[in-house]
Amino acid sequence: MADPQLKAKLKQILVKELNLQDVRPEDITDEMPLFGNGLGLDSLDAVEMVVLVQKHFGVEIKDMNVGRPVLQTINTLADFIEKQAKP
Repeated sequence: MADPQLKAKLKQILVKELNLQDVRPEDITDEMPLFGNGLGLDSLDAVEMVVLVQKHFGVEIKDMNVGRPVLQTINTLADFIEKQAKP
């Protein structure tokens, strides 16, 4: 299970960098779907998230076959970042 501080940072980054209106980091649960009926992000947000993950964590998501399952929830994204960041 990913570090709670990493998850909190991800939520803060999403709200701030994606300019999510009327959403606070604490409104996003770890298992909430980030796309569709969950947080409601779209494909443009997905592209921006890939850039943000690289910018803030130095982790690349190189193709959408990898990205699609990684960008499902805060938990899946945090787990991926932790696995990729390990030496």
